[in-house]
Amino acid sequence: MDTTQELWQADDLPYNVFAKACPSRGTLEHVTGRWGGLTLCALFEGSLRFNELRRRVDGVSEKMLSQTLHALERDGLVHREAQPTNPPRVDYELTPLGREVAERLLALVHLLEGRMDDVLAARERYDTTRGGL
Repeated sequence: MDTTQELWQADDLPYNVFAKACPSRGTLEHVTGRWGGLTLCALFEGSLRFNELRRRVDGVSEKMLSQTLHALERDGLVHREAQPTNPPRVDYELTPLGREVAERLLALVHLLEGRMDDVLAARERYDTTRGGL
């Protein structure tokens, strides 16, 4: 059996993301959603404060970043460290599990960034043959 088949045959695993009620589906949504993926990748570079993270993840609102960080923290991917200073200082960093997930996301990000010329050409071909969007 090749590696691809092994990845897709999860019969021996206790969770199945393809099952509607499986809790892994929610975590997958947190990780692969636009803000979750970008947040994890940004934190791969190191610990960041909220506003540093917000500047790094260009376009995310304060509300969405807060919700994203709560979800990722609840899933055990992000650690929130509050310092008892005045004013309070809060830092966010990846947990070991979060680093493992972010490494895989970054591999996908780098692949896509490196192949954007192909993607843009495909979009142009599609738009030309289908009359645009």
